[in-house]
Amino acid sequence: MIDRDQLIGFLHEDAPYGDITSEALVPADLQTRAAIRAKEPCVIAGLEEAAFLFTYLGVAAVAAVEDGAAIPAGTVVMTVEGPARAVLRAERPALNLIGRMSGIATATRAAAESARAANPAARVAPTRKTAPGLRALDKKAAVIGGGEPHRFSLSDMFLIKDNHLALVGIEEAVRRAKAFSRYHRIEVEAESADDAVRAARAGADIVLLDNMTPAGVAEAVDVLRAAGLRDRVTIEVSGRVTAETLAAYAGAGADIISMGALTHTVKNIDVGLDIT
Repeated sequence: MIDRDQLIGFLHEDAPYGDITSEALVPADLQTRAAIRAKEPCVIAGLEEAAFLFTYLGVAAVAAVEDGAAIPAGTVVMTVEGPARAVLRAERPALNLIGRMSGIATATRAAAESARAANPAARVAPTRKTAPGLRALDKKAAVIGGGEPHRFSLSDMFLIKDNHLALVGIEEAVRRAKAFSRYHRIEVEAESADDAVRAARAGADIVLLDNMTPAGVAEAVDVLRAAGLRDRVTIEVSGRVTAETLAAYAGAGADIISMGALTHTVKNIDVGLDIT
């Protein structure tokens, strides 16, 4: 589901008082065709949003591939046809969205495949470390790439982190969360195997093993299993996770590996629009 108002806002941001170059140079009645091409291999994303931008301005847009497709460099991903001024006005916002979302989808696909190779049950997820205003698009791109969405906002579930625990202990924090709502899952951050056991015994649904080494994660999983608590909780790992260490964390027994880098360190995919 796309946010129409947000996407229209992107068009206004880029041309708040019109596109003076195109209006000066391009006749109002001139029609044209153009193709959008990926200039490097990627998992493509953002085509639905790009098509909306063109369509909103009266340009016919046809996707040549589907969001989520792994494509080689040089692939035409969309063709557009309509008023030349409108094509040029939508060009940059559309390319920005495709480039950013494809970058996130591509990184997520690589991470998801690495995790599954080490542990078929492991999944990767982006965090809330997204660009302000772009969270829904960043999260959507990660899902297109094969990731889990994780939380969209602070309203979605309880995530009791270290700063909460500095004010309220694990057991009391879980008790208060349960008293506040029975409809939301409870996740508790743990910095040691002992904390993980305390959280599981208190009734947490998810235990977040934060900033541990892969060996530390494996130890915590073993301690939870020995206590008969492993099957009661989902184990999430976060912090210190890189492309190089991802497989080790998955192999250590993580169910979910959350990675802020999927959305806070985005390498845009190079895409271009050419008049044909």
